[in-house]
Amino acid sequence: MMGEREDDDTEAAWLQLRPVEPLPSQCCGSGCSPCVFDLYHRDLAKWEAARASNDRNLLNEKPPQICPSTLSPETFLAFRISAVDRVTKDTYCVRFALPGNSQLGLQPGQHLILRGIVDDLEIQRAYTPISPFNAEGYFEVLIKCYQTGLMSQYVESWQAGDTAFWRGPFGGFFYKPNEYGELLMLAAGTGLAPMVSILKSITDNADDETFVTLVCCFKTFDDIYLKTFLQEQARFWNVRTIFVLSQENSLEHLPWSYREKTHFGRLGPDLVKELVSRCRRKPFALVCGSPEFTRDMAKCLLCAGLAEDSYFLF
Repeated sequence: MMGEREDDDTEAAWLQLRPVEPLPSQCCGSGCSPCVFDLYHRDLAKWEAARASNDRNLLNEKPPQICPSTLSPETFLAFRISAVDRVTKDTYCVRFALPGNSQLGLQPGQHLILRGIVDDLEIQRAYTPISPFNAEGYFEVLIKCYQTGLMSQYVESWQAGDTAFWRGPFGGFFYKPNEYGELLMLAAGTGLAPMVSILKSITDNADDETFVTLVCCFKTFDDIYLKTFLQEQARFWNVRTIFVLSQENSLEHLPWSYREKTHFGRLGPDLVKELVSRCRRKPFALVCGSPEFTRDMAKCLLCAGLAEDSYFLF
């Protein structure tokens, strides 16, 4: 009887150490690797091996460090919020502090995963920093909040001095200077974020002669993010900016500097075909926005004559 009780106690102890399977809300849905479910299955396999060997020390073995920066794609790290600025009625630019003059360690266009907890429910979402990839001492993220969004509730509670938790980097597109003759960037809403860091890396590099056509899709003129930045970038010899506004219908409501480069309605096959034909060199397209926008743009690019290996979908 004593031996059976000890076996029961041992079994119970092992079950308490068993990894807990993540909830669906804990997956950001961006296709990042490792995903929270990848980490769960890795830890579960480690637990099963330790249990079979009856050796708890196997649970304490740490995987080799595969990320050269202070970031970790597997472990959430704490970053202090230094500023929260409202960009539009529902979008914020949030600055996070880095120790000393350190850099975040992301390449242009890569993203991070943010962890939030609302009503004891853990949620994770993907966001791309808009600060220069070589910014020292800080990084900035553009976050749109939705009325019914759980992460939105968490973000709207932020104040300077609070702490948020991030892991990364993630992303399958790695920009190299002068690799493409021209980049055709199609961005909707906060899908502008990865384009910002890539564009800034081009214009900051005097040796990079890549042409850029940046197409920004928003509902109204007031919804456009980073107007000053976009106007500054459009002054470079190799950069063109174009705006597509789905809920505007009169040029008279726009500043003069926007009237010649603004289209009304939605970005569709005809306009995409025109944009491709107006590229000064053979284009490589980058697309970022909602899942529906991304799917539609992929179809439009194919109809415009681009091959599947001539565009990247964030």
